[in-house]
Order: sequence, then structure tokens, then C-alpha cells
Amino acid sequence: MPSRRLFFALAAVLIAPTAHADEGMWMPGQLAEIAAEMRSAGFRGDARRLADVTRPPLSAVVRVGGGTGAFVSQDGLLLTNHHVAYGVIQYNSRPEQDIIEAGFVADGRAGERAANPDFRVLVTVGFDRVTDDVLAGARGRTGRAYFDAVDTASKRIVAECEQSGDVRCSVANMYYGTDFYRIRQLELRDVRLVYAPPRAIGNYGDEIDNFMWPRHTGDFTLLRAYVAPDGRPAGFSPDNAPYAPPAHLRVATTGLHAGDYAMLAGYPGITFRHRTAGEFARQVTHTLPQRVAVFDALIAAVEAAGRDDADVRTRYASQLQSLKNNRKRAAGELEGLLRSDAVRQRSDDETAMLARTRADELGGIEALRAVLAEGDAVAERDLLLGLVASQTQLMRAALLLERLRVESAKPDAERETGYQTRDHALIEGVLRQVQRRFSPSAEQAVLRTLLERYQRLPDAQRLPAFDAAFGRTPDALARALDAVYAASALGDEAARLSRFAEARDGRALEDDPLLALVRPLVAAQLEVEGARKAREGELLRLRPAYMRALFAWRAGQGRAVYPDANGTLRISYGRVEPLSPRDAVTYAPVTTVAGIVEKHTGAAPFDAPQPLLDAIARGDFAGTAEASLGTQPVNFLTNLDTTGGNSGSPVLNARGELVGLNFDSNWESVSASWWFDPRMKRAIHVDMRYMRWLMAKVYPAPALLEEMGLPAQ
Repeated sequence: MPSRRLFFALAAVLIAPTAHADEGMWMPGQLAEIAAEMRSAGFRGDARRLADVTRPPLSAVVRVGGGTGAFVSQDGLLLTNHHVAYGVIQYNSRPEQDIIEAGFVADGRAGERAANPDFRVLVTVGFDRVTDDVLAGARGRTGRAYFDAVDTASKRIVAECEQSGDVRCSVANMYYGTDFYRIRQLELRDVRLVYAPPRAIGNYGDEIDNFMWPRHTGDFTLLRAYVAPDGRPAGFSPDNAPYAPPAHLRVATTGLHAGDYAMLAGYPGITFRHRTAGEFARQVTHTLPQRVAVFDALIAAVEAAGRDDADVRTRYASQLQSLKNNRKRAAGELEGLLRSDAVRQRSDDETAMLARTRADELGGIEALRAVLAEGDAVAERDLLLGLVASQTQLMRAALLLERLRVESAKPDAERETGYQTRDHALIEGVLRQVQRRFSPSAEQAVLRTLLERYQRLPDAQRLPAFDAAFGRTPDALARALDAVYAASALGDEAARLSRFAEARDGRALEDDPLLALVRPLVAAQLEVEGARKAREGELLRLRPAYMRALFAWRAGQGRAVYPDANGTLRISYGRVEPLSPRDAVTYAPVTTVAGIVEKHTGAAPFDAPQPLLDAIARGDFAGTAEASLGTQPVNFLTNLDTTGGNSGSPVLNARGELVGLNFDSNWESVSASWWFDPRMKRAIHVDMRYMRWLMAKVYPAPALLEEMGLPAQ
């Protein structure tokens, strides 16, 4: 068997001549091998420069919260989506000063507002292959032992990497256990809100237009990153200075047209295109329908809790937006996979692949299927219990504190990732931000929604500790929640932080009813986690055989070979392209301000602000108009390969200038995280000329335009 290094070098050689410009979330290091294809597509730069994430222009592209962003000035000014920064905007909003609705323009740097304390910007400063080091201790092991060997090696690599104290490190798994990379990132913790358009611009159309085309949304926000006076990352302080990034992007003053080259750099979340046919089937028959149902229920619970309470609506605005987006994404993914008949096509593809796979590889692939089936048997339970933590504030805090106490009793190197000393600042930030995002009535409504569904699970999926804590009926659950939330002191920030200090040292936590409730729950979760890690160890061991067979098969077909997205920096390239989703329907690739007026009803979500309507009526688009249209462009379409996490990714022209900001995909391509269809896959971007026009003539910020090197007109 050839070495992994040789295999992937061979795969690159086989695939490069036939890679298609419209598919592929490429690792930067792969771009030199497809330089000719990029050049043919219209790229005018040197693809070899894109192989180094520490050099311009990629060194300007950063991870921002749960999405992507890019520096646009030498003073740490950072451009991302309105919806990526929505939590920051919500954190700084009050019923009496609702900047979600009104928008925000900082009055100089002194007027910039601190983001929520758990918000982070990550600047990638290193990317190195560490496969041999990670897998050295795993060879010959199985199950939990295999997982632990990989986990121990990864933690050691991270600890060694972070010895300087200036970087945040991680180990990324590429090709499902086949290849591993060490990533070094500067973690910027002092991030401030600089400019945000009103909700009716930044989220024009809301859920009605979400994942739809045509769009007319100004989905952008400007933040600024700060560091300590000595240039090192630090928490918020009035003494901090703007961060000087290694590079910043130049905003173009011209736009793109149909057929023009476009390129995107960003941090896509997760794709599943290299998964098994069985996983495709499970996604359609179980996972996506379950997600749609539970998100529908959560949305209804949060909306009901805030129906007559403006304070609850403000506190839960960001969470509700996220729930709606996730619900619509799941529904669109399900519809898309059914429309494309992806399960059958993937099954046929896998059957043909296995017919050409060596016999000694087939046994491992069958074993892989058996392990996946074990995970399927508890998938709904794990979904619900995961949401109990991620969709709550006080319950999440209690679970965090108890788990931190358990982990802190161990040597730091043996603690679970996320609970080591390196994670204390982030945990503290999570505990501090609770105050502005919590309502007892709303949280109990969320928990009742999730735990009542849990109570209906088959006995085989139930955990005795959860039954003991919450009972087996909705009435018992309601009584338990009412009692514990009425008596808990964790709603007070000082109470949370005092217990954080105890948990951080591994000491017993001061008594609290909610902490007493979660103590056996965390113990039960640790048992569940142990079983999951055993399965994950087998998946890490067995999937490489599947990947070798799959890539050999796809290489023979001349199909693109790139790793599934996993939150690491990727490049996609293609062109501006119209969309014809069905018979006799064709969409142009550019929208204009005329569509804003056409959609305007005066009621949310199509309630364009009066200053915007007045500016459109004046027709003063000098310097930002599209000459071929004679008016102001708003959004545009490309065929770039994107998924969740690419929100806020900069879109560049053939010269590497910033022409757009990615923020969405069309409805027909939501399922592209699993199945790529070049006929339907489109990405939706804010045209930078719309941002410039808004900042020049609608909600003026001349100093920011000047900082970006742009005319204020």
C-alpha cells in the first residue's frame, strides 16, 4: 500500500487536469496543482502565493465568531456579515436603545462598543502537516484506545504549539482520519462593534427571503480588533490599541459582470460529500426530518415567550434568528436531497466503487457500516441533549461549571478539550454573557420543549439520571424546572463567577439547586461520551480505507478530490453566473435598489427604512452605480462552492480585490453540503458598491470609508 503522502500526491496529479472551476473547497496547499485551471478560469494572480496562509491575501482572511471575515484596514477594521455579528449587535442592544432596529455608527473609536466576552477573532498564522506524529501511537489499536491515542497526541501537539502563549492551536482532521494538520491562530479577544446597518437593511426580507433569490440585503457589519499596548492578544481594556493585521484587502471600486472570474476565501463549517451511502440515506429518512421538527418547536417556544415581553424579544433575538436559519437550512437540505435523488445516486456510485475495491479493503468498509449503525441508534437522544446545552443559558452555565470541576481534578494534559487551562478565558466569557441573553420563563419553555421530546424516546435511548432529574411525564418535568429555577442563584453573575473560581481549581462547588440537579446529569453524559469516543475511535481507524477506495474511484472518473470542509481555511473559484432553477424560469445574476422598493410593504420584514427609500428616490448613485444598469447594484450571484461558515467570506475579483461579501445560498443549493449539483449551486453576495453607497449617502461614515481607502463621494 502506498504511503498516505504518496497517495494524495498521486491523487492530485490524477485530478488536476480535470478539476472543474465550479466545484471544490480547496485547501490552500492544493492550489499550486490546479494553477492552470484557475488561470484558464480567469485568475490573474500567482496561485502559488495562495498556498501560504500567512501571506497576503489569505493572511487578511480570518475566522470571526461562527463565520468568516476579512481585515480591510491596517488598523484592525474587520468586515463580516450582519448576521455573523448579530450576537454582538444584540449584546449591545436594550429596549430603550435598540441598535438592532436602528443600526449603529460609532462616534469615533472611543464610541466603539465591546462585543460579548466570548466573541473571538482567529487569525491563522501557521498550517503544518502532522499526520505521522498524530497516528504514531494509534497503530495497532482499536476503538477507545485508538481514539485516546489520537486525542493524546493532538493535545500534546497543541500544548507544545501554545508554549509561547501568543497563539491558539488546534489539530485538524482531513480526509476522515487520513491526514492531520496543526493550525496556529492568534486569538483576538477584544473585538468592538464599529458599524451596523439597521435590521431592515442588514436582514431585509428575514426568513421569507432567507436562502432565496433575488435578494436585496445589506448583510454586512464592521468590527475592529484590539490588542494590548505590547501588541499581544488581551481582553477588553480602554488601554488597548487597534490590531495591526499582517495584511488587509483592498475594496474594489468596480464590480463584476456575468461570466467574470470570482474567488472566495473562508472558513466553511462542515460538508459531508465523502460520506457513505448509508449516511446519505439516514440524513434523508431520519436526521433532517427530526431537526426540522425540533427547530419548529423551539422557534414556537421562544416566540411565545417573547410575544408580550419586549425585553425577552431583545434578549433572544440572536438565538431566534439562529434557530430560524437552522430550521430553514434543514428543510432546504431535505428538499434538495430528495429533488436530486441524492440517496439513489450516492448508493449507485458506492456500489460501483465497491465493485472495484480490493478485497482486503472491503472488510474494513463493512466494519465501518456497523459502527455507523451503532451511532444511528442513539442519534435522536444525542441531538436533544446537545440542544439542552447549546440552546440554554443558565442550564448551559451549570453544565459547564460541573464539567469544569470534574476535569480540573485531572492533570491539565488529560482534561477534555474545551476544559483545559487554555480554555478558562473562553469559559469565563460564556458565563459573563449570560446576563444579557437569559430569561427564566423563556429558558424553561426551551427546556420543556426539548425534554418532553426526550421523554417520548424509546427506553433504550433513555438515561436513568435524566429520568430521575426530570421525571417521565410533562407535569413532573414542569414541576422540576419551576422548583430549580425559582431557587437557583446562578442567574446572578457574581454567583456564577465565584463558582467558576471553584470549578477552575477542581474544588467542590458552593451549593445551588441547579448545580445539584446537573451533577448526576454530567456523570451520565460522561458515560455517553465514553461510548461515543469508542465509536469515533473505530471511525478514525476504519474511514481511511473507505476514503482510499472512494478517491481511487473518483480519480478514475476525473472528479475533484478535496477534503470535506471542517472549519479550516478553504478557497473556491468560479464566475458570476445566472440561475435557471426550473423550466422557463431564469434569474439574472445581479439585483438593484429597484427591488428594494418593489418588495417594500412598510411592515417587517419588508420595511425598508425611510432614509434608504429617500436615497433611492434621489437616485444619487455617482461613483457606485453599475454603468450597464444605470442604477445601484445590491447583491450578485456566483457559482462559488460554499456552505455554512462561509458567511462573511470575502469575494475577490481576478486581481484579488474585494468585490463582494458572501452571505447566503439559493434554496435549490442548500443541500450542497452533501450533494453538489453544478446546475443549481449558487452563492449570494453583497456587492461592495452597495456597502460603499450606504456608508457614503444613506447612513454616512466618511471616516471609515477613508480608512478603507475609499472615496466618501
